[in-house]
Amino acid sequence: MGLTYAASYQFSKFVGETFFDLRVYGQDKIIEEGPALLAMNHQSFLDPPFAGISCHREIHYLARKTLFDIPVIGWILRRINVIGVDREGSDVSALKAVMRILRAGGCTIVFPEGTRTRDGSLQPAKPGAGFIIAKTLAPVVPMRIFGAFEAFPRDVKIPRPSPVTIVVGDPMRFTAGDVKGDPRVVFQRISEQVMEKIAALKNPREE
Repeated sequence: MGLTYAASYQFSKFVGETFFDLRVYGQDKIIEEGPALLAMNHQSFLDPPFAGISCHREIHYLARKTLFDIPVIGWILRRINVIGVDREGSDVSALKAVMRILRAGGCTIVFPEGTRTRDGSLQPAKPGAGFIIAKTLAPVVPMRIFGAFEAFPRDVKIPRPSPVTIVVGDPMRFTAGDVKGDPRVVFQRISEQVMEKIAALKNPREE
């Protein structure tokens, strides 16, 4: 890990455990070597860093390009493997960057819903995740985060202490046969299959 990434990792871990009682279940299911695509529901800004500290390996992130214009934050993002995405349209360059990372044996995270939930519930899948999976056939690790919406919803500027849980599911693997057909249909179908796996994950702390 680079120095900035390692510092960010330790800081996120401290914040998660100290203020949000962060717990990760099924951490042993995360693919720690070789290409891996982490796929998680999107509840808040806490999701990316908390997903990152669920892994022992370094991962890459996607974030809207406008964040890179913020002093200090932009400097940090460039050093912790964040790829800028144009939220105003389809940013093909960002998708290609993600595919290069996976083909090189790296790990990255995507949110099949595309954006943060407004009410805490799961949202319909968008085809972006399916596109990446179909083009790389990288194994997918479904993950579901609970409590991040209560801790840091979209309309709140300062997060509030609240328990956050991440549950990791069994890896999903797709074959060349799974991605044959009309690309638009295939991409959407794969994204929906991933979201179904995410939706099936339950919070052990609520049982």
